[in-house]
Amino acid sequence: MRHFYRTQLSSDEVLAGADDFFARLTLERTVNSHRARSYVGKLGSLRLKVEKEGGHYTFVEVSTDQTGESRLDRNVKRFFVELRSKADPRHRLRAAY
Repeated sequence: MRHFYRTQLSSDEVLAGADDFFARLTLERTVNSHRARSYVGKLGSLRLKVEKEGGHYTFVEVSTDQTGESRLDRNVKRFFVELRSKADPRHRLRAAY
């Protein structure tokens, strides 16, 4: 699956956050470049790519090798929530139903 997110954090902050978050899921970093990361583990594999977009935004794209709503995909969404909380510490996760 492919997931997208736009944040006001810098690309370096996003990549540092990804290294920390996905290491907690016991995913091993296999590719380490200036704008991309790849992680592999028991949950599957994912590729994260960041690029500057339109001034002060950073576009984050994550692709996993899973189909449907897997545990890895749910954790990618949780990573996006962590990015949101870093960008705006006042943000609180609430159920929207």
